[in-house]
Amino acid sequence: MKRIFAAGLAAAALCTSAASFAQDAPIIIKFSHVVSPDTPKGKGADRFKQLAEQYTDGKVKVEVYPNSQLYKDKEELEALQLGAVQMLAPSLAKFGPLGVREFEVFDLPYIFQNKEDLRKITDGEVGQGLLDKLQPKGITGLAYWDNGFKIMSANSPLQTPDDFLGLKMRIQSSKVLESQMKALDAVPQVMAFSEVYQALQTGVVDGTENPPSNMFTQKMHEVQKHATLSDHGYLGYAVIVNKKFWDELPADVRANLEKAMAEATAYANDIAQQENDDSLAAMRASGKTTFHELSDAERQEWIAALEPVHKEMASRIGQSTIDAVNSALGR
Repeated sequence: MKRIFAAGLAAAALCTSAASFAQDAPIIIKFSHVVSPDTPKGKGADRFKQLAEQYTDGKVKVEVYPNSQLYKDKEELEALQLGAVQMLAPSLAKFGPLGVREFEVFDLPYIFQNKEDLRKITDGEVGQGLLDKLQPKGITGLAYWDNGFKIMSANSPLQTPDDFLGLKMRIQSSKVLESQMKALDAVPQVMAFSEVYQALQTGVVDGTENPPSNMFTQKMHEVQKHATLSDHGYLGYAVIVNKKFWDELPADVRANLEKAMAEATAYANDIAQQENDDSLAAMRASGKTTFHELSDAERQEWIAALEPVHKEMASRIGQSTIDAVNSALGR
């Protein structure tokens, strides 16, 4: 089955390549992602489309495919590498299974205390160094896009680490997130993002973690009775492009696309916090989910319970990467 999927991707890639560079035809960029157009990532993709087409005077046409219309989580990176799509914005956890495990440093619980910490990494040498590690995989990293800090949700209260005992918690594919849930004595369940709502609705899983904007736009609050504003982990994305496609673009086109990406990145990151704040307010107003804010003492209890994950994952992520992040944060 995997061979058939790969063959289909390869055929799609050939057609796309031929269409993209046909004489007098616009260059087509298929931008695929797995979330709603109403999320920060969805709005960032749409803003990039607008600016890219504007700045290239129509030489480029960007086709945005949200909500896993083309590919699910596990399929999209292979599709990009084969050229069936040109651009993605996968969550940073997706690069671990691809073999670039250093990106999993972003998944470590409580490694970032706030957005200021995060910016020191994504806008600095550490962040660029991580993007450079994608080049041997046939991928060029263009930018980091925010979503936000994650909250935990379930159909039972999650006030202390003990409350997770035995719960089946959905995660995206990440050994760090597996370790995180196991540290809480929960049962991690890897599942495609597009399948989470139904899994929560039917009880296949008991809970999950998400920034508020993802939880709200996917209507997960309708099937989750409780949520805790834990801010325990960060969910962000890397906007990436097929390296061969990018390198073969005319220099002027690539320069204008870089300009469009820089402006779309500033826009997406500026709206991310507001989108999450608005989503949280809307979910509170719905009355379908009860939200719990951690006290300082409860937060310290969560931090203590999750601290062993850093040590356990050091050999996987690389202690040097963790040290570089801590050094950049002045620790």
